[in-house]
Amino acid sequence: MSQENFARAAYRWDTLGREAEEPYFGLLSTDLSFWIPSTINLKTHVHTRPVGQRPLVELEPTDHPLAVEQRTGITLVQVREIAESLLHSSVDNA
Repeated sequence: MSQENFARAAYRWDTLGREAEEPYFGLLSTDLSFWIPSTINLKTHVHTRPVGQRPLVELEPTDHPLAVEQRTGITLVQVREIAESLLHSSVDNA
């Protein structure tokens, strides 16, 4: 999110009814190495939700594999592969 949008979201963090805010535009700043090409700078819409719930990050509908999987879902096999990949990489870096 832009600095301005981040400040607004932070200001309204404990405000009841904050979920009525329009989604904030943002860019994904995390490289999720399981997906190729890179996930850096994928366009997002950040939806605020009721107080006590974390925002929902929705990727713009593109042909990037992560965006496709967010829209269409993934299999339990894919979830297992991702989890194993992340677990093994954290063990390797220890």
